[in-house]
Amino acid sequence: MARHVRKGDEVMILSGDYRGRTGTVREVIVKRDRVVVAGSGIDAVRKNLRPTRDNPQGGVTEIDRSFHVSNVSPVVDGKPTRVRFEAGKDGSKKRVAVRNGAVLSEVRSAKAKKKK
Repeated sequence: MARHVRKGDEVMILSGDYRGRTGTVREVIVKRDRVVVAGSGIDAVRKNLRPTRDNPQGGVTEIDRSFHVSNVSPVVDGKPTRVRFEAGKDGSKKRVAVRNGAVLSEVRSAKAKKKK
């Protein structure tokens, strides 16, 4: 199934403690329907690491927060937008913002014509 967000997209959080804040998608976890978002205003999760042979000091590390894919939306002109998929006559497929019709990215490029 096609996703409305992709790696590198600027997204806005739609619900929860971080509602209204924006960040960049660092990773899309397809099996869990989640996206990892890093950015301004979104605190990273702090995780305590116990000492191991590889890391004898132990310590605290920060991991970027993940959100369910339904709770984020791409940002266009500073506002969240829904996404529509449009297919071209040449076989290309694009993600288009519903808010203003801007092309967000190309999902599939045009198919090459076969030579006879």
